[in-house]
Parts: sequence; C-alpha cells; structure tokens
Amino acid sequence: MSRFCKRAGLILIFVAPIALSQQEEEPNLGGEDLLSDEIIFDDNLFGDVFDESPNNNEGSWLEGFTVRVTQQFYGQVNNHSVEPLPGFSLPREANMENNRMGLNIRYQNAFAPGWLLQASGQARTYWKEDYEYEANDGKIEAEYRVNEFFIQHSFDQHSIKFGRQTVVWGETVGNSVLDVINHFEFRDFTIIDIEDARLNQWMVVWDYFGEGSNWSSFVNLYPEFNPASVRGSPFFFEPEFNLTDYKREGDVLAEVGTQWRKSYDLSDISFMAAYLYENQLRYEDPGSRIGDSVAKKNDFLLLGFSANRAIGRLLLNFDLAFSHNVLADSFNFPGTTSLSSPLDLKKDQIGTSFGFEWAPDNDQSISLGIQAQKVLKEDEGLLPGQQLINEGVFGSWLVRYSNIFLNNDLTISSTLQGDLEGNNLFAQLSIDYTVNDNWQVSAQILSINSNRKSLLILFDEDVRIGTTISYTF
Repeated sequence: MSRFCKRAGLILIFVAPIALSQQEEEPNLGGEDLLSDEIIFDDNLFGDVFDESPNNNEGSWLEGFTVRVTQQFYGQVNNHSVEPLPGFSLPREANMENNRMGLNIRYQNAFAPGWLLQASGQARTYWKEDYEYEANDGKIEAEYRVNEFFIQHSFDQHSIKFGRQTVVWGETVGNSVLDVINHFEFRDFTIIDIEDARLNQWMVVWDYFGEGSNWSSFVNLYPEFNPASVRGSPFFFEPEFNLTDYKREGDVLAEVGTQWRKSYDLSDISFMAAYLYENQLRYEDPGSRIGDSVAKKNDFLLLGFSANRAIGRLLLNFDLAFSHNVLADSFNFPGTTSLSSPLDLKKDQIGTSFGFEWAPDNDQSISLGIQAQKVLKEDEGLLPGQQLINEGVFGSWLVRYSNIFLNNDLTISSTLQGDLEGNNLFAQLSIDYTVNDNWQVSAQILSINSNRKSLLILFDEDVRIGTTISYTF
C-alpha cells in the first residue's frame, strides 16, 4: 500500500471538526445521516402534563408515535481528476453514492405526573448503486438500530434520566471543543457534522435546578468508541490489518462528569469537569504481524468553562477546554506512515471555541463558530524523526445562514466550513420545501475544495447533489 493511500484513512477523523450540519429526523436536502442520532425534541419536554392525571388508555399511548419514511438519492456528479502527489493523478468519476430508503420512528409519552418515556429507532434499506449495496456483493442490505431510549422522572427541583441518551456541553453550536462526551460515526458526505453524527450511550443523568444556579451530572455506564469507517463509503480505506472494536475482556469502564451553571440577566456561565475515555481508539499492529489490529483505549481528565452573552438579537458564546493526558497522536491508524511507529505518548491539550448567533429578524439566522486547539509541549518525548499530525495551533471555522419563506414552508440555508490553515473548504446550499403536513422534499448541493496540505485532497473539486423525499405520519 502506498504512503499516500495509507494516510487516506486519516480523512475520517480530520473531517469531524470541519463538517457539514444536517439533521436526520429533520433531513435537509438529502443530507441526512443514515445512522446518526437524528431525533430532536422540544426543550420543554414536560409542559403542564405533570399537573394532570395520567390517561393510560390505549389511544393516548399510541398518540406518542411519529413515523417518517424517506427515500434518498445522493452522488458525486463532477468528472475530474485529483493530483494528491506531483505526477500522480487519480480519476474522480461521477457516481451514485446513496440510494436508500429509511424508516424513522420516535416515541414520546409523559405517561404519569413527573414521568416521561422517550425513544427513537431507525431502519435502512440500501438499494442498487448505494455503496452499502456494492459492499454487500450486490445484495440488498438492511440495518436496524435503537437510538434514544430513556425514562425521565422529575420531582421537586430534581430530574433523573436513565437510558440511551446524549450529553452536550459547550455553547458554540456545531464546533465546540467541549462536545467530546458521546462517541460519533461519520459514514459519508450526506452528514458528517458532530451534532448529527453523535451516538447515544447508556447513561444516568441527574439535574438539580436551584434558586440561582443548576447542577448537572452524568455517569456513563458503558462507554463506547467511534466505529471504524464502513466498507465502501467515501471515507473507507483498506488497512493493513483489520480494525476491530475494543475487547473489554471483563474490564469495567465508566465515565463521570458534572457541570455547574449559573444564569444572569443576559448571560450564562458554566464550569465542568469529567473523567472520560477518548472516543477515538488507537490501533497497534499485531505483534505476530498476523491477524487483527489491537485496539487501545485511553482515559483522560477534562476541565471546561463556557459562557454566553445576549446583546439584543446577538448571542456571543465562548468555550474553553483543558484535557489532561490525551494521546499525543490520537489519530494514528495501523499502516499509516506519517510516523515511524504508533505513538503511545500522553500530553496535555488546550482548546477554545467561540463565535456568535445572530437573528436579524424572525425568519433569518446567522452563526459563526471558530475552534482552535494546541498540544502543550508537543516536542517533549518524541523520538528523532517523529512528529505530531497536528502541530502548532489547529482547528476549524464554521459559518451558517438560513432564511424561511412562504409561511415557514420553504427554508433556504447555506454552510461554509474550512480549517484555520485555509487548506480546505466546504460550501453547501440547501433547499427544504414542505408540501403539506405529510410530504416534504429536500435538495442539496455540496462543493469541496482542498490542496495537497490537507488529507481531503482526495475530494478536491468534488460536487455532490442529493435529494430526499419524506413522508411523515
């Protein structure tokens, strides 16, 4: 395997902080993540239902279901070639990447005073010309998964949630250095933003709502890790040794964290601390040079601070994260040659994200998020010839704009994203039209530009077009 092709595997990890935002349960323009945490509910999950007597008849239980059926087409349409290395050209031909039908089911029921049950699940069928179909030897394939599944009990000033759920810290939407608790999966360019690729985990979350401040704590009962890329997907590369899941072999793993939040008239501040495992596993080649790669986990400590400030229709936000004992080269994959050997070296890292959200009027919104990180004492402990994948200050920026027309039936949005060094750029335009209460049609166009300094050079000049037809009942 050539040096360049081996390094291509790192693309999957590097696109995480510089990705596009789509939501599956509310798919934008064919850009839904087909295995993401797509269900988003209103902030006020309880309303006044806890002040009423529960209605346990069969009809009331069935009313909590929402079902969405989608058919998606998505592909790369620009015939061209890329030159990742001088004199080495690769063709990029137009092809269909996604041809799939999806079924999403969500359920929400405040079945008794102070009690809430919430669940969501999905199924996917991959048709001919979908990369999942091709990877399955030309056979129709189906997948099923439970996403959210938790029960919540609220009493006095407390709320306790148990089950599969997510925990999100930080203020910078879509680009926060504090959004590292839940693991995530990126499959393809239909959705690669951490907001929507975030996966649920089994947790207990306790919230306490005080007079002037709130506490929120969690215990992750079964920490999981980012899965390897799916065979056939644009991000897939053929590793020298098969990438496997972490073998727990009786290990009892747990993550814990707590956050204190205080609100003022026009601002909020938060302090948080957590003991976590890095979402990305580190892989080592097998000692015998035969068999599967060996997956290694790494635990670390996270200290964070976040704040926001409202000024009229403008909301400023700021996040700060200090990570103790993260792997210096947490993006290493077996077979890559960016380092002479996998680094098992722990270092401290500091990162910040900041930006704003602005609503010029009730129909428009604009947001900006900038993320910057740096490994402290990056050269300490490196052997001669070794170097970190990310040296100096590294990070990304994200700009979003949306406008609503036709009495909320038509939404036009755009996204620009890139890295701080200016080595790559994502540009997206989305249109979402609601035909009636049941039918929705979406369309999307995505353009990618990159230079040789970025591992996204494989996708330079790619243009992707997609559409999704949805029926909800």
